[in-house]
Amino acid sequence: MEGFHYKNYDGLGLAELIKKKEVKPTEVFSEAIKAIEEHNPKLNAVINKFYEKAEKQLVNVDLERTFAGVPMLLKDIAQEVEGEKITAGSKAYQGYRAKSDSTYVKQVRKTGAIFVGQTNVPEFALMGITEPKYYGPTRNPWNLGHTPGGSSGGSAVAVATGMVPIAGANDGGGSIRIPGSYCGLFGMKPTRGRTPVGPVYGRLWQGASVDHILSRTVRDSAAMLDEIKIYEKAAAFHAPPFDGSYFQQVQGGTAEKLTIAFSIQSPLGAEVHKECQEAVYKTARLLESMGHNVVEMDAPVDGRKIAKSYLTMYFGEVAATLASLEDVLGRKAKMSDVELPTWILGLVGKATSAEEIVLSIREWDNAAIAMETFHETYDFFMTPTTAFPPAKIGELEPTSSEKLAMTAAGKLSLSGILKKVGTVEQVAENNLKRTPFTQLANLTGQPAMTVPVHLTPDGLPVGVQFMAARGREDLLYALAGQLEQTEIWIPVQSNPLF
Repeated sequence: MEGFHYKNYDGLGLAELIKKKEVKPTEVFSEAIKAIEEHNPKLNAVINKFYEKAEKQLVNVDLERTFAGVPMLLKDIAQEVEGEKITAGSKAYQGYRAKSDSTYVKQVRKTGAIFVGQTNVPEFALMGITEPKYYGPTRNPWNLGHTPGGSSGGSAVAVATGMVPIAGANDGGGSIRIPGSYCGLFGMKPTRGRTPVGPVYGRLWQGASVDHILSRTVRDSAAMLDEIKIYEKAAAFHAPPFDGSYFQQVQGGTAEKLTIAFSIQSPLGAEVHKECQEAVYKTARLLESMGHNVVEMDAPVDGRKIAKSYLTMYFGEVAATLASLEDVLGRKAKMSDVELPTWILGLVGKATSAEEIVLSIREWDNAAIAMETFHETYDFFMTPTTAFPPAKIGELEPTSSEKLAMTAAGKLSLSGILKKVGTVEQVAENNLKRTPFTQLANLTGQPAMTVPVHLTPDGLPVGVQFMAARGREDLLYALAGQLEQTEIWIPVQSNPLF
């Protein structure tokens, strides 16, 4: 195709060109590789490449598939491809290869997408930044000195720079929405149980974590969810059924008058940056001008209890992850096998009781009931996606004194003392203050999305989050499709490296 500009097309756009035989799948693949090789040395978004395996898939592209021949990257955690490395950003997994495709990968493969590699993540996807020691930091294309967020930071950067139109992501506390916000992308965290978790697990992070994609357009996200939504008999959770088309919701927009509650108050009672507040205020003004009913109101939950219950699960999951490393390493994990903060978080997890875990899960359920009642009145709950614009690379590293204290505690395995003193919990909560809005939807199981609607004076994106009742991704997609057509939507093409 004469004058074919790969980056001008989203995933569905590329698939349409391929189906009409206006471009060959090999041409699209070549453009993707060219973009990765051009940008990745500066950004460090892609850490493993499947070029040879991908080329073989191009021989027989099924033109009936939704994303036929479209290049896609997978996230280096939970999205296993049989025979390929999957390290979860940790040197502990450096020799490990996946024994089978994950169910998510099997479902996405059916769409016709071509997997060209894997994207960078923080170790075990634990942080809202992507700076693993094993691979090094991923950089934000809007400003290379800043983080793209995490844990799907590599995927966000790859999409935001046009390496690929879509990339695999997952979200256990904001890991789709935070990097989506920081990189100027659209990101949907589906309802708990909507997308695959198997075959190895029946739940991820006690149901908090859900897999999907990051994309430049709303329609790509909706079309992919249409394809990968699944009822898994063995899964611990099942989403309310939806027999319609999310893609059609985007195309149709929403003509009905909606009621939208919004808040710019941090659930932790902490500071919210003025630019993140302004993103919400200007979106509220736009929605009101569109005829929707917009009211300022906080969520009916205790933000500190939500944060505490999230961190309790988080500590326990890290401890369980470290314990399971014995199957990979052939011995019990040592402090030197993982990053220092990971080890310390695991020690706190070891000192976390079964009682605390049960009480935390009860808190999740209480919040879910409260939010379900809330959504009987309000179609959406709108907040900043994050409380601050993207931090600088290295800004959230532990201080020298914190590292010394953690090293001493780690060597002595002072899990009980660490728990009693509460130092680690305080450090974790301080980090959470930058991203306090996203965890609620993970714990209640609700769908939530980030939309790219604001740039700071420094040219850094910040998004706005919308939550809806469980099972109502259709409402979110309809609203996103409407917002995407307005002047408020920030085109990702305006970032310097696109």
